[in-house]
Amino acid sequence: MNRRANLIAIGVFLLALLLVFILSPHNRQRLQSAFLGIMSPFLKKGSQVDSRWKEYRAGLKKLDELEAENKRLKISNDEFRATNLALRGFEAESIRMKSALGYLGSSPFAVVPARVIGRSPSNWWSTIVIDKGSLDHVESGLAVVTPDGLVGKVMTLSEHSATVLLISDENCKVAGSVAGSKEQGIVRVEVRGQRTSNSIQPTMTLNFLSRFAPLRAGQKILTSGAGSVYPPGILIGQIVELKSRELDGQAVIEPSVDIAGLSDVFVITGMKGAAKSP
Repeated sequence: MNRRANLIAIGVFLLALLLVFILSPHNRQRLQSAFLGIMSPFLKKGSQVDSRWKEYRAGLKKLDELEAENKRLKISNDEFRATNLALRGFEAESIRMKSALGYLGSSPFAVVPARVIGRSPSNWWSTIVIDKGSLDHVESGLAVVTPDGLVGKVMTLSEHSATVLLISDENCKVAGSVAGSKEQGIVRVEVRGQRTSNSIQPTMTLNFLSRFAPLRAGQKILTSGAGSVYPPGILIGQIVELKSRELDGQAVIEPSVDIAGLSDVFVITGMKGAAKSP
């Protein structure tokens, strides 16, 4: 079948070639015009297809360029975000350093600056580990603070580190007083049963107040100095709620220190200008 079709095509081609040679110039021109007339729509269609193909190729090139530009912009955006985060980190570090330097200059206490280097997720509200120890004149029982207020006290230590018991632990009890009043009591955390979650800060209270003490929310709670562990006048927090119990009054306290976000602390070793014991 294919061979027969090929023979027919060859025959038509030879016939057309013969007509070109035997026809007169006038008839040959008419034949060419007729042929061009027949082929013209196909040639136009082919030209349109070629034009559209070129436009399509150009569109693909533009799409590739847009994708490449999008990738470049994405990389630039990621770099910008990383730089922005780094600058924010530097800003936070600068604020932290200014706060620490300001406290060192204004505090009436002689202190040892320390960084928090350890904290157990299972005892988040109980203890922290700091990078200062006995070789840095840190001793067991010393109060630990930040520029915002009381953190806790040193429990155990080695030459280069120490464990601090936080005021948010139920075993830490602090003698406190209400600023602007004669009311005093014990600041502590009461935990009935197991803690529901380590992500929830335990509620801190000031206990053994007068049952109908004329106190109000917002009043500050300071260390009273009783017990000689914590120097007097250190901010503990402020009253957020008052409760009258059967025998005494109780104040719910919001700590002044961000216990969950501790990073830098100060260990109080004494008062500025005080003579050290031999």
